[in-house]
Amino acid sequence: MRIRDALESDAEALASVTGRPEEVARNMIHDRSVRVAVEADGDSGRGGDSDTGSDSGEEEEVVRGFVAFDVRGDTVHVTDFDGSGSTIERLFEEPRRFARREEMGVEAVVPDDEPTGEILENSGFDPVGPGPRFEGRRTTRYVIDAGDLDR
Repeated sequence: MRIRDALESDAEALASVTGRPEEVARNMIHDRSVRVAVEADGDSGRGGDSDTGSDSGEEEEVVRGFVAFDVRGDTVHVTDFDGSGSTIERLFEEPRRFARREEMGVEAVVPDDEPTGEILENSGFDPVGPGPRFEGRRTTRYVIDAGDLDR
């Protein structure tokens, strides 16, 4: 699996995993920093560098997850993400890397009824209390202070 910048051609895959219209996903790609985790089609469950390409020599990439983030004030805000546990952990290295370089903290808000809180804690985030409600769902704010990004 590799992490790369999202492309406009990824909008359909992101729309599919988020349940949003493709145009909304395309706008997210244009308006935010978005990274995608991709694997070559057919590489799922393998080590990664297999030779399973098509006759043209190009392999179809499958999006396995994504993270979108932007900066407000002195904080990098993760605005959306999806993927399996290990994929999310890899993806969250991206906003952390950006925040470390810019000497900023990182924040994410996650609905309490989703299992991603533990994944965020494994990625160095600390739960700091309730966040805003999303569609009536309770959330928790997770942060990494700028000085804690190296842990």
